[in-house]
Amino acid sequence: MINQYNQTIGDTLINYTTGKLPNVDQIKGQYSTIEKLSCKKHGKDLYNVFGPQSNAKDFTYLPINQFDNYNDYMVCLKEFEVSTDPYYFAVIDKKTEAAIGIFSFLNIDPNNRSIEMGWVLYSEKLKQTRMATEAQFLAMNYVFEQLEYRRYQWKCDSHNSPSYRAAIRLGFTFEGTLRNAVVYKNRSRDSQFFSIIPEEWFAVKQMFTKWLDSKNFDDEGAQIASLKSFFSLI
Repeated sequence: MINQYNQTIGDTLINYTTGKLPNVDQIKGQYSTIEKLSCKKHGKDLYNVFGPQSNAKDFTYLPINQFDNYNDYMVCLKEFEVSTDPYYFAVIDKKTEAAIGIFSFLNIDPNNRSIEMGWVLYSEKLKQTRMATEAQFLAMNYVFEQLEYRRYQWKCDSHNSPSYRAAIRLGFTFEGTLRNAVVYKNRSRDSQFFSIIPEEWFAVKQMFTKWLDSKNFDDEGAQIASLKSFFSLI
């Protein structure tokens, strides 16, 4: 668009309003469920994700470290439970009804309708499973179809290659690197940014829907076609 001063400007948003804040009790999928984090309901299960039985490597790129005792862990989890930004979810295995991971919405900006996925911490039972992929899809679907936000963001430490690969696999577009963005654990961090916007959502949703179809998995639950194979839809 061109304004009255002959300058190019962004498109006008018709009837634009401020977005709503996340407010979720439970979202069910075929294989997983995401629920608002509850110490009472999920605390015991999630100690396997945060406590001494967890993989210490999973905490390298998080602001916190693995917990050595249950009391310290519960203090942290209670802070997570009452937090509104980040807004934490437990990821539930529908078969066992056990909480096997967490993630959160953060940097929630209802004025600009922008929200970020982060604090992803999975147990070994959840990593690289269709439950993990579906849980991310459930969160994404809520952002675009319930909250109707304009930007869904992912960011990670530039050294965190698994997070980079996960973002690309889930359909996010890499936008670039913000240098010297953060200091945490007495380390400097360059942050890599990714996003999905509403114009891309329909194709991304089709990709997930086709991959998550039960026909795409054998009797052992192994995928027949990879999520990447459906990228032609995007």
